[in-house]
Amino acid sequence: MFQCNTSFFLSDGLVIIGVHSAKFPNEKVLDNIKSAVLRYNIVHPVVNDADATLWHELEVSCWPTLVILGPRGNMLFSLVGEGHKEKLFLFTSVALKFYKERGQIKDNSIGIKLYRDSLPPSPLLFPGKVTVDNSGERLVIADTGHHRILVTQKNGQILHTIGGPNSGRKDGRFSEASFNSPQGIAIKNNVIYVADTENHLIRKIDLDLEIVTTVAGIGIQGVDKEGGAKGEEQPISSPWDVVFGNSVSETQEDDVLWIAMAGTHQIWALMLEGGKLPKGSDLKKGTCLRFAGSGNEENRNNTYPHKAGFAQPSGLSLASEEPSTVRTISLKDGAVKHLVGGERDPLNLFAFGDVDGAGINAKLQHPLGITWDKKRKLLYVADSYNHKIKVVDPKTKNCATLAGTGEASNVIGSSFTQSTFNEPGGLCTTNNHQIKVLDLETKILSMLPILNPEMCDVPDHLPVQKDKTANLPKLPKSAPNIQLHPLTVAPGQTIQFLLKLTLPPDSTLNEEAPNAWFITAEGKVLVLFYQLNRSYCEPEAYSRKIPIFLLSFQKII
Repeated sequence: MFQCNTSFFLSDGLVIIGVHSAKFPNEKVLDNIKSAVLRYNIVHPVVNDADATLWHELEVSCWPTLVILGPRGNMLFSLVGEGHKEKLFLFTSVALKFYKERGQIKDNSIGIKLYRDSLPPSPLLFPGKVTVDNSGERLVIADTGHHRILVTQKNGQILHTIGGPNSGRKDGRFSEASFNSPQGIAIKNNVIYVADTENHLIRKIDLDLEIVTTVAGIGIQGVDKEGGAKGEEQPISSPWDVVFGNSVSETQEDDVLWIAMAGTHQIWALMLEGGKLPKGSDLKKGTCLRFAGSGNEENRNNTYPHKAGFAQPSGLSLASEEPSTVRTISLKDGAVKHLVGGERDPLNLFAFGDVDGAGINAKLQHPLGITWDKKRKLLYVADSYNHKIKVVDPKTKNCATLAGTGEASNVIGSSFTQSTFNEPGGLCTTNNHQIKVLDLETKILSMLPILNPEMCDVPDHLPVQKDKTANLPKLPKSAPNIQLHPLTVAPGQTIQFLLKLTLPPDSTLNEEAPNAWFITAEGKVLVLFYQLNRSYCEPEAYSRKIPIFLLSFQKII
């Protein structure tokens, strides 16, 4: 099976093997495939068909394709596309019976060691999306791999844990509610809406009552591309992101919840109050329906929203002015327009790359998250498979790299462009199972620690520990003292400091004189000390722990 997501069983003499034939270059990298196997909880063997060898040999033409092979490796039949459950079960049962009667297959047990069982525990597992409330004091994190929603303070201390660690589909109190790979989240006051992706539901979290309820979807994947029923009665398909918006009526602010419906390649709306959508009639509170997109997987723009085409829309952001492909939908008339990426042919879904530029000349690779900067009137894009954060100016349609080197790793560098990400899915969320924070004023990137209040108590302002200052090296008063920007770190994180010594021409350091530099943290706590050895001119390192966090330093000269 190609780009598969089924389970693995052997009890009836049937072996299921996933064959991963990549579309994007990033999907050919083995480490990225391992991450995908973990993210989607796949427990069957997966073959990396990086060069599409099996794809061509078995004459596969699209994703997904199911191929059934006999005990001699002979092809029995294939099924193209989705929705073939009954045929698959029927054909497989007939084939098993046929070969068992002839003694050509046996029930054998095959031992499997799962990759996920060898990994250490992590406070986050493939976090999908992150958002902040209007006060800027609370963050909401979709901890997708742990099937839960976290509400934290801005310093990372957890206030609420809703759901997890196992997947499920249950409403109720925070302690009993469950989700299945939640993605998009939107918060207003003390109410959070969640795109519960694998459950095909929209959930509502009331932080005051500490209750989770379902407001849209019936719990199974729908095929309806029109909608119009009451939310709890309307089948929906793989909702991936949600954002608040206003109806044309504008009788109440944030009376619409816009939904990126990846499963049907559309944008839907859930009416939180009665109102009217562009080019539509009056709708009752609770109505859930298609707003834009024909349902065909394509990159098609159109002034009529129902005739436009999308390809698995995965991120939404609301802009006060109109700002793989980033597209815009006018909330005045529903017109769908191109912003950056893609190409002119609406059926070409392979126009991807990593190119900064304007409009169609810019290229992205599987962007999953976007957010609007009201202050700067700029759009930020999580260019997931390029491992970068990019910034788009909607007036000029210019798209440029803001942060990331393009390498899939976890480095907090001295600047945005020296730092790295690993498939950022929502802005600041990565395959590194972390939330990264980009300070747009200072251009400094840091990591948000996720702190469990039951395990540690971390106040906003740590007390100064005066007993730690006695061992500070004594330097002459003329020695320069440089104040670095604040940086939040977590245990085990690697921090890189770039120290550049510029001497006058024809000058060298005096090997006979003491030369040293050191770093201190809050409260003048010594964390790193380097002294030039007089005999060999080699650095000698001294490091120590500071309260709460353990820093791991790497020195670059």
